Amino acid sequence: MDDVLTKKAETGIAGLDDVLAGGFTRRHVFLLEGSPGTGKTTIALQFLCEGARLNERCLYISLSETEEELREVAASHDLRISDNIEIFELVPPESLLDADQQQSLLYSSDLELGETTKLIFEAFERVKPNRVVIDSLSEIRLLAQSSLRYRRQILALKHYFSRSNATVLLLDDMTADNLDKTVHSVVHGVVYLEQLAPDYGSERRRLRVIKYRGQSFRGGFHDFVIQTGGAAVFPRLRAIEHKTRFERTTLPSGIQEFDELLGGGIERGSSTLLIGPAGTGKSLFALQFVDAAVKRGEKAAIFIFDEELGLLFSRTKAMGLDLERLRDQGLIHIEQLDAAELSPGEFAQRVRDRVTSFDAKAVVVDSINGYQASMPEENALILHMHELLQYLNRQGVNTYLTVAQHGLVGDMKSPVDVTYLADTVVLLRYFEALGQVRRAVSVIKKRTGRHEYTIREYRISHRGLTLGDALTAFQGVLRGVPSFVGDQTSVLKLIDKDSSDS
Repeated sequence: MDDVLTKKAETGIAGLDDVLAGGFTRRHVFLLEGSPGTGKTTIALQFLCEGARLNERCLYISLSETEEELREVAASHDLRISDNIEIFELVPPESLLDADQQQSLLYSSDLELGETTKLIFEAFERVKPNRVVIDSLSEIRLLAQSSLRYRRQILALKHYFSRSNATVLLLDDMTADNLDKTVHSVVHGVVYLEQLAPDYGSERRRLRVIKYRGQSFRGGFHDFVIQTGGAAVFPRLRAIEHKTRFERTTLPSGIQEFDELLGGGIERGSSTLLIGPAGTGKSLFALQFVDAAVKRGEKAAIFIFDEELGLLFSRTKAMGLDLERLRDQGLIHIEQLDAAELSPGEFAQRVRDRVTSFDAKAVVVDSINGYQASMPEENALILHMHELLQYLNRQGVNTYLTVAQHGLVGDMKSPVDVTYLADTVVLLRYFEALGQVRRAVSVIKKRTGRHEYTIREYRISHRGLTLGDALTAFQGVLRGVPSFVGDQTSVLKLIDKDSSDS
């Protein structure tokens, strides 16, 4: 027990303890503030349940919710309020309806505040807890009626608790008209919770450590959700903190002509961007790399934003790639994501989990367009993608991203420019030739080595992807309407080859 009390008071929420560098420093007072509905009560209950698990005595002093309501909240999250947790429902004197406890004269605010403080101290002396939650400061602020008296009251609570071994968590619902920030200067640390309501989709929650005396912490906003089991926090990813040694080898795609275009393949621990209009086969190119990884004995993780999994399984199986079977065999992890329900932090955490627990060596994100829908601010998308790609690269993981451009031929625009983030950029295009719509592929960037500067035609059939020779008979393929400068044999070579093989 003594060893436990010398460590930080962990919250029981892995992500939050990571943000707090281990938890709350013991024998200090902390403030957890946020508007109603942001998750303060849930986090406070998890904080006490973790203490009870460690055989610590815990006390929840409620000035705003009844004991029955708190137990219902705990039950909804499958949190067990054990015998080590006592809930003290503090009813302010002016709220008592018993005529025998009322006076003929109204309570003055001084008397009301003093009586409330006295009841808090009496409950503390009776339980002698190691962890305390006071919910909420808004009631004390209303009784204090002035900033000076409110500050003095918080100071009195702080000095009282500092003489014990208790770690105290004060909750503030920020419902007062004039928010008094003087508590920030009194407490040892401040954690701010925020709830955002997008135009479409579920609400988004995030938190930020505003202050933590004598302690480094993970700064900035961190996404979190409230689910069955309590709050789950997703610490902001910092790629510089993660580094793994691995051998940078060249990995083939499994298609000889494509490997020639890539200069032999792609380097391990690099990112590849597949960009082009809808229907050009970006997903299929990415899955080609997955198929090659599985054949090398590696695992892969595929995150789908745009396509329904049943349709994806059906069409890829018709081309000889049975994703459903590979999933059932535990060789790949594949999941469909809803951008309207997923925060960027949660997505990054899911990717990290697949890398650490599933040992995925190839990660596919299809597509960035869907990922962007979960993050309307483009600048934030660039920063998130930069950290995620850097993290995956440092783990020796190959990442494959797809971006759908607007338009079909001619000048096309991307919803977001992430080409400079990727190590390799593969450009897919439609073009018109001899009365047919054709497809062409080229590599326009490769940081990790040489590559061909040619443009190759490719086809998608029941055999999957098939690449032909360089399109030397055309000029202006990338514009979508090329000029034919050769003979028909060169462009028909691929058709003839496919016909003879089928």
